Amino acid sequence: MNRREFIFGISGFAGLAAAHALVGERRAWAAAAPARAKACILLWMNGGPSHLDTWDPKPGTAAGGKFKAIPTRVDGLSISEHLPQVAGVAHHLAILRGMTSKEGNHDRAQHLVHTGYAPNPTVAYPSLGSWVAHEVGDPNSDLPLFVSISGPSISAGFLGVQYNPFIVQNVKQPLQNTDYAPGVDMVRFLKRKQALESLEDDFAARTGDPIIKSRRAVYARAIRMMYAPRLKAFDVADEPDATVRAYGDSDFGRGCLMARRLVEGGVRFVEVVLDGWDTHKDNFGRTEKLMGALDPALASLVRELDERKLLDSTLVMCMGEFGRTPKINENDGRDHHPAAWSAVLGGGGVRGGVVLGATSDDGDKVVARPTTVPELMATAATLLGIDPQKQFATPLGRPITITDNGKPIREILTTA
Repeated sequence: MNRREFIFGISGFAGLAAAHALVGERRAWAAAAPARAKACILLWMNGGPSHLDTWDPKPGTAAGGKFKAIPTRVDGLSISEHLPQVAGVAHHLAILRGMTSKEGNHDRAQHLVHTGYAPNPTVAYPSLGSWVAHEVGDPNSDLPLFVSISGPSISAGFLGVQYNPFIVQNVKQPLQNTDYAPGVDMVRFLKRKQALESLEDDFAARTGDPIIKSRRAVYARAIRMMYAPRLKAFDVADEPDATVRAYGDSDFGRGCLMARRLVEGGVRFVEVVLDGWDTHKDNFGRTEKLMGALDPALASLVRELDERKLLDSTLVMCMGEFGRTPKINENDGRDHHPAAWSAVLGGGGVRGGVVLGATSDDGDKVVARPTTVPELMATAATLLGIDPQKQFATPLGRPITITDNGKPIREILTTA
């Protein structure tokens, strides 16, 4: 071995040792924060909400815009004036004002913040909801393990279609096709089921296609849902009028109420989508209206989970794919801004009343405690009892960990 080979050999061993040490450190942090959450509710602000107009206001500055800031129950913490009810439950929340990423395209950023990975044409990465369904969900549950309300969310990728989200497009008509078709009774239904199984057996024997197993799991869950005694969890009409009103007169409010009911019924991951945050035009008018839906829904969700002794076991997350520019454009709007944005977490082992990170005076860049998307994903996984560094093999044999080298955010984790 010559000198050059020796040096490169030593460097390779050193790099491998460092990598193992880093993984060990991340797992040590995860072990120090035992799982608290049994379920997760993600409130997805689709389009990218302006951090300056919601969680990170800069009143009195050119970038701050038209909204005022109001105090919360947490000393020294102010948020937008259009989130007064959330201000009253801020002691349950941790606000991450140092979120930063590099993806400024909607599709790519939405994929990143749902999966923890930037899109890659060679790998179909699973969403966080699918990981939760796969890792801690009961495969024999009569309800879906992952439900997406008012939006399609991101798929299960290489985990298989049985871990895809069950989509509720209309909260006023949440479930369809849960009864037998017209003219079909139980006997006829079971005969059709047996015929389908026979066809699947033949197709599996001839092709060996692994997707058949996933498809059969979907069919089995669909049939269990038809007879599920907990199916009423989807029906918010069962709730008192006062409760429905408290969440706000909006589809998003009803979606958050449904999310609470589903978590009570045993669903592990629920995503509720509030669309419309892509405010290139009329940022302030549109953002005020959106906060009018977000404020009562988020506040009521946190309050009800707390009152029902479910907040400690339910992780609540509220975020979008990026923030928006400090500069207000000629259409009175704000443009895409992934360099600095905010995310909010609460319950499920999150230390409430915390603000982590800070942006510059104009909100353009993170100046204290930057937080990456993989860190956010590792935190959620850890709180849900999932090892963020657990490794899987894709169908092509490529090793993939649940998070892209993310480490849990220790500053917001409770020690209890």
